Amino acid sequence: MEYFKKILKFAIPYKKYGFLNILFNILYALFGTLAFVSLIPMLTVLLKQVDPVRIKPTLESSSSFKSFLDDSLNYFINTQTDLHGDVYVLGIMVGLVIATFLLKNVFGYLANYFITYLRNGVLKDIRNKMYNRIVNLNLSFYSEKRKGDTIARITSDVLEVQHSFLSILELFIREPLTILFAIGTMLFMSAQLTLFVFIFIPVAGFIISKIGKSLKKKSGQVQTEQGYFLSLVEETLANLKIIKGFAAEDRMETKFQTSTTNFEKYSNTLTHRQNLASPVSEFLGITVIGILLWYGGNMVLDGSGGLDGAQFIVYMGLAYQILTPAKSIAKASYSVKKGDAAAARILEVLETETTIKDNPRAISKDTFDSRINLEGISFKYDEESVLKNFTLNVKKGHTVALVGQSGSGKSTIANLVTRFYDVNEGNIKIDNTDIKDISKKSLRNLMGLVTQDAILFNDTIRNNINLGKENATDQEIIDALKIANAWEFVQDLPKGLDTNIGDSGNKLSGGQKQRLSIARAVLKNPPIMILDEATSALDTESERLVQKALENMMKNRTSIVIAHRLSTIQNADEIVVMQKGEIVEQGKHQELIDKKGMYHKLVSMQSFEEA
Repeated sequence: MEYFKKILKFAIPYKKYGFLNILFNILYALFGTLAFVSLIPMLTVLLKQVDPVRIKPTLESSSSFKSFLDDSLNYFINTQTDLHGDVYVLGIMVGLVIATFLLKNVFGYLANYFITYLRNGVLKDIRNKMYNRIVNLNLSFYSEKRKGDTIARITSDVLEVQHSFLSILELFIREPLTILFAIGTMLFMSAQLTLFVFIFIPVAGFIISKIGKSLKKKSGQVQTEQGYFLSLVEETLANLKIIKGFAAEDRMETKFQTSTTNFEKYSNTLTHRQNLASPVSEFLGITVIGILLWYGGNMVLDGSGGLDGAQFIVYMGLAYQILTPAKSIAKASYSVKKGDAAAARILEVLETETTIKDNPRAISKDTFDSRINLEGISFKYDEESVLKNFTLNVKKGHTVALVGQSGSGKSTIANLVTRFYDVNEGNIKIDNTDIKDISKKSLRNLMGLVTQDAILFNDTIRNNINLGKENATDQEIIDALKIANAWEFVQDLPKGLDTNIGDSGNKLSGGQKQRLSIARAVLKNPPIMILDEATSALDTESERLVQKALENMMKNRTSIVIAHRLSTIQNADEIVVMQKGEIVEQGKHQELIDKKGMYHKLVSMQSFEEA
């Protein structure tokens, strides 16, 4: 229950629904018992096993209260029978039974009515909180976790907690009260017989609890395996072209079938244990009922227990009524164990702290005035050193290009400047203010980002572009598309700006997707642009169009360009050549060519490859 208790805090905003549920559950349990008790007068009329009382009884002492009630009921029935006849009195008794059962079910409905708002409200708030955590966690969190597992946590695990939430309220409120009211009435009717029942209840409880001991562990295995095969589905859909291209369908199917077989095995074990709860509890309950019938029947026959035939029938009905809530409690306790396992997986996400936080004294910076300084920065991914004592100054309005072989640390610079990661040593400053002292939102509002992979959403062109500026007019979007050399193909699409571009923009070519991502950055109109190998994945024709779009976009802006194709950065104000996280050369294109060093070598190799 330790994890589930933490989840319960999400119910606080909906506590009024919880209190109303508790109130109506109390009334439900009370009228559930009264519904059975209301049968006594009707059975008394039908059976006529007691001598009629025609003198109004009086209460002589508290110890004779039960006899007083019995005699009062007898007196009422017989006086009414004398006045109106048996059929009239039987009709009243039947009406009483119907009324109590009706009220019991009305209160049961109202209890479920109000708990619905609490359950669904908690479900919404947990999912909102999880999504908030998902978008705010460090990028490094997702390099260790499978996306499908995260999806499983926000879908099936949250649903499991929602179902368990209802179970726990039944476990602590409705069913125990139903049992309590029934046992209280049974004690009042015959303390001797009820105390006899109590001998067997602890034994039954012990057996039921032994069945569910390992349920939480089994439930955790089921949910983990579900997360794994959802990850396989997500990866398959994202990489279907590669799977088919390498004829790896059989291998992927084998992995998926292994996972679903494990899921089936764990689910079977879990379900068998759940299913065992109901028959075991019912068998134990009916065993107790059988003993009651034997022992109580003897008491009625010899007249030693103070019960007549009608009262004994109702007493047995109350005893049997305990079975249903007892079974519900057994099932609910297992459900809570499953919910606790799901809650543990949810809380793993919710309680994961992001290390990229706003400084409490962080300022909001709306302008970029002079320069970006990277001062002696070093960075490691886990234990792997990527940058070592790296220093670079980028003046406002200048374009600085970072070049070098794969793994030299170019893209890491982009991740650090945008503060997707924090440096291990050194400082990054904008206008002499450390970026750790600038709020993340205002820092990133100063920057536009175009990555190697054009990241687009399954939505319209308009909604993809205006991610850069939420309230942009159509004309502003069209102007941005023109700067990005994209309007010429967008205007020819069937629905223009309202054309849906498919999952990840797969209805468009690579060059078209990249030009849309450039248009998105143009519409944002930031003073600083970061281009991370924006043309490396394009063919020559698309590269020419995209490069022209990039040149249009970089006019009058400060740009950090991470370049794979060196032909695209010849006009940069400064080219920084990197190797193993350090600067080995620095200068303009022609200066570096004349040095005949690393840059000259890279240009020669690329020219040879393109030739």
